[in-house]
Amino acid sequence: MATKIKTVFFCQKCGYESSKWMGQCPGCREWNTFVEETVKAAPKSGSGAAKASALTNGEYKKPQTLSEIVMTDEDRFDTHIGELNRVLGGGLVKGSLILVGGDPGIGKSTLLLQVAGNLSGDKRDVLYISGEESLRQIKLRANRLGDFSDTLKFMCETNLSNIEEAINREKPQVLVIDSIQTMYNEDVSSAPGSVSQVRESTSVLLRIAKSMNISVFIVGHVTKEGQVAGPRVLEHMVDTVLYFEGDRHASYRILRAVKNRFGSTNEIGVFEMQEKGLMEVANPSEFMLDGRPVNASGSIVTCSVEGTRPILIEIQALVCRTNFGFPRRQANGTDYNRVNLLMAVLEKRIGLQMADYDAYINLAGGMKIAEPSLDLGICLAIISSFKNKPISDDTIAFGEVGLSGEVRSVNMAEARVQEAEKLGFKRCIVPKALEKKLKSNCKGMEIIGVYSVSDAMGLI
Repeated sequence: MATKIKTVFFCQKCGYESSKWMGQCPGCREWNTFVEETVKAAPKSGSGAAKASALTNGEYKKPQTLSEIVMTDEDRFDTHIGELNRVLGGGLVKGSLILVGGDPGIGKSTLLLQVAGNLSGDKRDVLYISGEESLRQIKLRANRLGDFSDTLKFMCETNLSNIEEAINREKPQVLVIDSIQTMYNEDVSSAPGSVSQVRESTSVLLRIAKSMNISVFIVGHVTKEGQVAGPRVLEHMVDTVLYFEGDRHASYRILRAVKNRFGSTNEIGVFEMQEKGLMEVANPSEFMLDGRPVNASGSIVTCSVEGTRPILIEIQALVCRTNFGFPRRQANGTDYNRVNLLMAVLEKRIGLQMADYDAYINLAGGMKIAEPSLDLGICLAIISSFKNKPISDDTIAFGEVGLSGEVRSVNMAEARVQEAEKLGFKRCIVPKALEKKLKSNCKGMEIIGVYSVSDAMGLI
């Protein structure tokens, strides 16, 4: 009997399936996201007797209590890349499925090849499968990165049936798939990279990772909006989702976890792309402040906390009279709407009239941060540029600004001040509520507490 083929429609955002095209997806409420695909109808399941026979032939898996589950230090691999270990929550977990996304040319394949080389150096069996590059292309990159152990094996394949057969024969401890959009499952009739192919291919890799206790890395392409291509369910299926950020034409790279079942999603890893691959940046604050202008108006340093790591960031503001009837606002690296809100606070609470001025805000170094502690720094940078009065180069400021113009406390203030002190800053403008505590714990810094933005403006 011929296999029945039917046409269905999938939502490209969330994977919602429908028998007809719809303008708005009922699942994620997005418009014009449905695409048509042809799929084979699944064969009917066997009788109840056949099911019972299949169940009795296999071993019964007895459920365990928490006290019966044994944890060991070997449940995590050391990747020998400290920044990656930090983002993963302490190392690579056995049996985990990790999705790595990022713009083309950002360094995803380079990072995973370095990880594969480090793990193979520990005599761990690693299988690197590429559907985008030939073996010669991979070797060219490997020769640039350094020496690799013979426990690292490579394969160019896109058929999941052949890949599964190779995994069963080689039995690797770590598997790298580059990339999921090139893989195809013969049981699905649609083209590689389609919604159904990506979903079913990830499902097969998930089963392999959990049943064989293999750590699997999956490289995922991203859309023009910066999201991983394919259905949203892809991110729900995997254990960890990592995004590689940064300008591929610049040297810095930032690795950020947006989902992590084995650790925090607040940690970031900072890398620098060099001739011999990605190198860790031990002191991101010093790296971000490199090339900072001296005695320039509209520039101030603030401190953000990513997970447990304080990072000093330079905030730059440029306020100039507009040539049009409607002033322009632009924000790079921070929330555009937040900047508009803060400018409204400055106009209402301290009388800074900027209705006929353009305003441009930039976080130097390419970082993207939406933490409220940047509010005070953004306000002071705007005031400095508007009045054309430079802020002292040895001054930092952090604090959340409310709609009444008050400056509120932020977490991990002591760690922020200590990071600034290490880089030679002498004066710190902080919320008044933190002044007493910081003065007693940070003796080497001049701590100035302020109640409101107007108080902070008087310090410029």
